[in-house]
Amino acid sequence: MPIETAALNKLSFDRLDVRGKRVLVRVDFNVPVEGNQVSDATRIKESLPTIQKLIRDGAKVILMSHLGRPRKGPAPEFSLAPVRNKLADFLGQPVEFAADCIGPEAEAKAQGLKPGEVLLLENLRFHPEEEKNDLEFSKKLARLGEIYVNDAFGSAHRAHASTAGVAQFFEKRAGGYLMQKELKFLGQLLSDPERPFVAILGGAKVSDKIAVIENLLPKVDKLLIGGGMAYTFVAVQGKKVGASILEPERLELAGTLLQKGKDKIVLPEDSMVAPEVKPDITVQIYPSDEIPDGLKGLDIGPKAAENFGLILDKAKTVLWNGPVGVFEVSPFDAGTKKIGQKLAELTARGAITVVGGGDTAAACARFGLSDKMSHISTGGGAALEFLEGKTLPGVAALSDA
Repeated sequence: MPIETAALNKLSFDRLDVRGKRVLVRVDFNVPVEGNQVSDATRIKESLPTIQKLIRDGAKVILMSHLGRPRKGPAPEFSLAPVRNKLADFLGQPVEFAADCIGPEAEAKAQGLKPGEVLLLENLRFHPEEEKNDLEFSKKLARLGEIYVNDAFGSAHRAHASTAGVAQFFEKRAGGYLMQKELKFLGQLLSDPERPFVAILGGAKVSDKIAVIENLLPKVDKLLIGGGMAYTFVAVQGKKVGASILEPERLELAGTLLQKGKDKIVLPEDSMVAPEVKPDITVQIYPSDEIPDGLKGLDIGPKAAENFGLILDKAKTVLWNGPVGVFEVSPFDAGTKKIGQKLAELTARGAITVVGGGDTAAACARFGLSDKMSHISTGGGAALEFLEGKTLPGVAALSDA
């Protein structure tokens, strides 16, 4: 069975009897915190449907997550305490907090929960054993619950104790609503998309997207390439790309991919160029294969945006992974904004539009388009690896439906 099809056939937590049971839930609360305040609560909001359903069904809910990359054990700046406060606001009820994710206090608080109550454990990564998928650490986590639920798609590509190791100690290992939603949208893209299916890949480097391109080429009707990675594909044809981003060691591979996808790959016809990335710098438009020395292609040009738009107009399914320009700096945000607006238009017309990758999600947020897509993936690295056709350890650990 293909990986994407197998991933769709996982046990859903709402098929389990959780009343009065301690349910250990892996969530993705890896959110930005500034001055003890959560500055972007998107990932917390995405977890709410699962948590609220468990509360309604009378479960004793124990939540575990990592935050950031603490390297020397516990550190106040990586504490999940501010997340507890934000979560309590969203739920409209108190949330208990354990100062460690394992040990006597965590176990006592978990055992003391009443049906419908919620406990948040401190940062999993305060213990290096989490990322090492340590067996003893996994056992200690498993003591806290009777049922295991993973709703953290964003961490599903990591074989860590909380995503893989702990699961082996539970008879039933189910996916939460967010996990199911991610697998449904991404899985259907790869297994049964409504056609025409168009993918847009951007970002700086070809090397970041090689496996995705190789896995998508047989599945898509068209593959639009923008961003810095486009210039390696242009350069391998012997064309001039000026001082644009170039990966000389990937030229041969880019040539092979172009040959494989000669009827599918579409490169930007023209580019917005400038000597450097600087706000409101004077820009020029050049054909993408005639960029003068000293100038860099920093966004797709107007002809490329129009051509990409015409191709997208016919699409019934679209995957977008990677901005097509340096969208953080005006005026090099124009191409990415036009792509986003086109996808919003297509969504309104009934097409399926899926956005993957942190930068692409950030671009949608910047342009006020986040709620105008069919689905924006919460898992950057996990989404990328899934699109590459890899098995995600956190998904593989779940029970089959």
